[in-house]
Amino acid sequence: VQLQASGGGLVQPGGSLRLSCALSGFTLEDYNIGWFRQAPGKGREGVACISSSVGRTFYKDSVKGRFTISTDNAKNTVYLQMNSLQSEDTAVYYCAASDGAVDGVPYVRPWDPDDYGYWGQGTQVTVSS
Repeated sequence: VQLQASGGGLVQPGGSLRLSCALSGFTLEDYNIGWFRQAPGKGREGVACISSSVGRTFYKDSVKGRFTISTDNAKNTVYLQMNSLQSEDTAVYYCAASDGAVDGVPYVRPWDPDDYGYWGQGTQVTVSS
């Protein structure tokens, strides 16, 4: 099971970026996929999650209306479209996967990093003028 995050970079405030998380060794339908970020000196924070098993997406209040998580099942890839970026969005962004069901029951804890057993490497997002 592998996750490969990409798409980070330097962008001006108000700009946009799209992060990609390419998955290999498993299929999207069986897992919840979360995007987390970690700014210098801060803990890892979940910002968006998509769960096929429970059939919904989740967003932290700080990014709601600006970030959109989506999937391309044919490419086994998850995207995070980030619009209206602010300096506070500067962080290393990670994608992660957690089991979509426990004992056959759909399950998701979108914001608990300990619930995610698989992590990709981070991609740096810097928002600065």
